[in-house]
This record gives sequence, structure tokens and C-alpha cells, in this order.
Amino acid sequence: MAEFTMELNDDQKQVRDWIHGFAADVIRPAAAEWDEREETPWPVIQEAAKVGIYSLDFYAQQFFDPTGLGIPMAMEELFWGDAGIALSIVGTGLAAIGVVANGTEEQIGTWIPQMYGTPDDVKVAAFCSSEPDAGSDVGAMRTRAVYDQATDEWVLDGTKTWATNGGIANVHIVVAVVDPELGTKGHASFIVPPNTPGLSQGQKFKKHGIRASHTAEVVLEDVRIPGSCLLGGKEKLDERLARAHERAKAGGGQGVPPAEGWGSVKNAAMATFEASRPAVGAMAVGTARAAYEVALDYAKTRTQFGRPIIDNQGVAFQLADMRTSIDAARLLVWRASWMAVAGKPFTSAEGSMSKLFASETAKKVTAQALQILGGNGFTREYPVERMHRDSAIYTIFEGTSEIQRLVIARTLSGMPIR
Repeated sequence: MAEFTMELNDDQKQVRDWIHGFAADVIRPAAAEWDEREETPWPVIQEAAKVGIYSLDFYAQQFFDPTGLGIPMAMEELFWGDAGIALSIVGTGLAAIGVVANGTEEQIGTWIPQMYGTPDDVKVAAFCSSEPDAGSDVGAMRTRAVYDQATDEWVLDGTKTWATNGGIANVHIVVAVVDPELGTKGHASFIVPPNTPGLSQGQKFKKHGIRASHTAEVVLEDVRIPGSCLLGGKEKLDERLARAHERAKAGGGQGVPPAEGWGSVKNAAMATFEASRPAVGAMAVGTARAAYEVALDYAKTRTQFGRPIIDNQGVAFQLADMRTSIDAARLLVWRASWMAVAGKPFTSAEGSMSKLFASETAKKVTAQALQILGGNGFTREYPVERMHRDSAIYTIFEGTSEIQRLVIARTLSGMPIR
């Protein structure tokens, strides 16, 4: 019988401890400053690049961990340090996933190195999917990509929003509509190279949390890119669109069934999001764990009525529930990550389950931590105030909690639940 273990091996522990050390020594001391400045922490990103954490090689090594735990382990430790700075460090990864999920080997080899740059000249990348009127409803996307056969170029027009690193990125990955008749099946992803005319940064958002991460609109006006910048290539796209049209005709012209799109991952944006959901869950676990540890230490040392407040069941039981929820969330993330690397399909939407539970856990645990610290927790003298603000994003970005529940319900029932 094969041995079953849930313990990290020695190599994984070594990597975990190395990342934890960087989070403790470099990220945490800088967290409050960059949260207040609401700017991209370029010096911290550069430090991460110098030690090898912000690099293609590092993420490739973690991505190809045969247990599937490399990426979630790294995400948890970085976000334990600080969510805003960590997102600035890992935000490029979403664009990289978009290329890996949809691109050719040549595109992967050409563009992903340009997303990271070098330790002496760091770059970032942006994944642009959401729009002002198309967030959870990806079928409402309006950004268009039209092929100009005479010049072998794609012409992109539209506005993207909520783009991490949007406008400041060296490389932008943009999801656009190529065939409006097919709904979400008519989407494709494109690489917009550095300094491409027509791409500009729109509004930069001042956010409630993750303030050290740059979030902005990306405006595309007559953006012309080479035909080779279509992820996957035109031949593959034409074949996919032809199959979609045939299925639509066979279905009586009704187009894409409503259960597809979010419920079953069939388009460029959804392929990227599905691959990243367990990683987002791991980010949430890291933030929750950080808040729990602050609350636990505080409860042991804070005295009221002549004894540490942890001696009160009202506090101790909260901490017990917090730790239990954190461990349960981590296990859901690890399961989904292992399933993904093992090639096992998410027949019960396990990826969405992990993201949903971990996100909701982060919001709840950080709120409980703030409550345990009382008035001190409400001030910026203690980090739980920032962690509480940061945690709100996990139930929103890369699929809201409501969308995750929709995905899970559709997957379990096989019905087009709305």
C-alpha cells in the first residue's frame, strides 16, 4: 500500500522557511509604510528578485512541485508577511498563468521572461479581464479584437478595469471578444508588448485594502499588435470558433448554455481564473494566519481583571475556532492544488470550494482578531487593522464568493442555476 502523508518533505520545508524569513525580515518591516504611501513597493520587489523569489525560475520550480503544494505554500508565507506587498510581488503571476494556460511554447518562452525583467531592472505584468460593465458577468465583455488580414495584426479597442499592475506593466495580457455571436466562447487572450501605441493607464484606484498593490484601468484605443500575439495562435482559435458555431447550430441556435462560462471553464479568462483559485485561497490563509498569530500573542500578554484575557472562554474559544477554520481552509487549498497537478478534474468544483472557504475564513478571522485586540486593534499601531482591510479583497477578486457558490452549485447539480 502506498504511503499517505500530509507532511511537507525536507526540501519543501527548506523553501517554506526561506520564504518565511524573507516575509518576516523584508516584507513585514515595510508593510505599514507602503500601505500608507499606496504605491508599488519597487524596492521590495527588487529585493525579492535579488534573492530569487521574484523570478520565472522560482515560480516554475514551485509550479512543477509534484505534490502541487509549492505554489500554495509560497503564497501563504508571502501573504503572511503582508497582502499588499505580496500581491505586488506575485501579481505578475496571473498574467504568466494566462500565457501558460493559453499560449504556445514559443509564446511562453518569449514573453514570460519579459514580464519579470532582471534583478537590476525588474518588470511587472498585468492580466486584464474585468471591465466597467463586465466583472462577474464575463459574457458582457465589450473589448473587441478585430483581425486585419492585410497586415496580419489584431486591433484592440476597449477599457479594462481592476487590473493589477495595469498601465505600469511591461507586458499586458488582454482578454477580448473576437466573435460576439458566441458569448463567452468567442473570447481570446492577447499579448500587448511593451510600449505599444494606444494602450494607456486610466484611473488608478484608491483602495480600502492591499494598498501597496497598483490597481488601475487600462484603456485600449486602436491598439495594433502582431498576429503572433494571439495566445495559442490563429489556427487554433479558428478551429475552436468553428466547433463552437457547430455546437450552437446543433443546439437549435440557442448559443452557449447558461451553465457554461463560470460553471464549466471553457474560455480564456476562466481558464486563467480556475488555475489560480487555489493560489488565491492560499493567500487568504496567509492573511488569516497572520491575524490569528497576532491575536494569540496579544491574548496571552494582555491582562484584564488581574489575568491574561486568554483565560476567558469568550476569547479562548474564538481563538480555537479561528485556528480550526484556518487549518480547514489550508486543507481545502492543498486538496485542490494536489488535484490540479495530478490531473484530476474538479468534479465538485474543488478549486472554487478552496477559494470560497479560505476567503470567507480570512474575513472572519481578521475581524475576530481585531475584536480580541479591542481598541488597540482598531488603530494602525497594530497590524490587524491593515489585515482586516486587506482580507476584504479575497471574497471579491478573481470571482466573488457569490460566483464561487454559483460555480459549485452548477457543478454539483448540472443545472444552469442563475
